[in-house]
Amino acid sequence: MEAKPTEKKNILTKIKENVDDHEEQMAILGAIVRLGVVIWSGFIITLNYVELPMVRKPLGASSDITFVASIFTGALATFGLSTGNKKSKEDKPKQ
Repeated sequence: MEAKPTEKKNILTKIKENVDDHEEQMAILGAIVRLGVVIWSGFIITLNYVELPMVRKPLGASSDITFVASIFTGALATFGLSTGNKKSKEDKPKQ
């Protein structure tokens, strides 16, 4: 008896085998893509504020991360998270 070599399965094949409904498969895949966008944009924003010894930034050079920050905020919003600091009128100190 020869053992059959096991084929390596990618994530899409595993999702198709474990989830029967097509809509559930698309929901899982959509969540994975959105999570990837959150991780990518968070990494880019972090690189803007962290100074790495191997990567030199020109003196006086500042990068505009508005676009990446808007993508990050939008992707977080799809998960129901908010990055803003919202204070209600009751939280403000009275003068």
